Amino acid sequence: MSNDDAMFDSCFTRFKLDYDGTKSLGIGDAASRDVSVGGHRWRIDCYPRGYRAEDNGEYVSLCLELTGDSTGGGGGVEAFVTKPDGAPSSSRTQRTRQVYSSSPPAAAEGVRSLAFRQFVKWKDIESLYLADGWATITCRVIVTGRGRDNDPLVAPPPDIGTHLGLLLDCADGSDVSFVVDGERFPAHRAVLAARSPVFKAQLLGPTSKARASSVTVPDMAPATFRAMLRFVYTDACPAVGELGASPSEVYPRLLAAADRYALDRLKLVCAGKLWGNVSADTVAATLACAEACSCPELKTKCVGFLVDEKNFRDAVLTDGFVQLVQKFPSMIAELKEAAGKQ
Repeated sequence: MSNDDAMFDSCFTRFKLDYDGTKSLGIGDAASRDVSVGGHRWRIDCYPRGYRAEDNGEYVSLCLELTGDSTGGGGGVEAFVTKPDGAPSSSRTQRTRQVYSSSPPAAAEGVRSLAFRQFVKWKDIESLYLADGWATITCRVIVTGRGRDNDPLVAPPPDIGTHLGLLLDCADGSDVSFVVDGERFPAHRAVLAARSPVFKAQLLGPTSKARASSVTVPDMAPATFRAMLRFVYTDACPAVGELGASPSEVYPRLLAAADRYALDRLKLVCAGKLWGNVSADTVAATLACAEACSCPELKTKCVGFLVDEKNFRDAVLTDGFVQLVQKFPSMIAELKEAAGKQ
């Protein structure tokens, strides 16, 4: 081993895949993790149904990509599936290394360099690795050699989200748990209180309920709470492959959860996702969601879309528009007022 190889940095991250939820995903749908290792930013993409059509969605694929500049050094990823008892599966450990130049690895015919195209078969996951309907894949990014410009004094990019995400995954030091529709989520009072004034009042307030070790969360799906909790710890919204349902179903629920716990940044992230899919068929439902969740930014966008005469003629014929005016009768007057200002 050379001296450069002896100097390395590494970082762990995990992907938790909902078995039932991944059935609705398409080939090429990915969940991503951004990590900071060796003075650079890296992204790991996990494709629950793979990224090559000829694999027929039967394999999980993993890809590592350098997202910043690099002047040399080796990059690699080690990955394994976790057994139901939490132990790593040595039979499914794969490892590779590659030296990067000044640009990220290029795609060639849909295959990225430094990739596990057929990392694990879903048939094996079903029989060996599912725990309560979930599969966990752990990845370790390893970087050898010096950081940017070979300067040992260059500080790496911030990685607090990566570390707090690992804290959430392993539940070390957790001092409170949330029960959502029978599913338990260990968490940390201090982290939640620092991120949400609602959690702060609930968990650090003067009442006896604040000292309870277990909190029941009503009227919320476990997948929604899981996604919200991930955002609280990492400040990153889970990708499509981790939502457990289609984006059109999850983002309205996640927006409602963000509103409930006063997570304003998450509200805007969800609003942006919903706005990105707005059409004449969906705008009424999106506007109803914005109104119900007190999201004026998204509401303004939807109203602006609807005051266009053609958009309005198409949208008014949808079931979503009928439900909108039934739930919020004043919306018709608001739309007329907005149209009059055009």
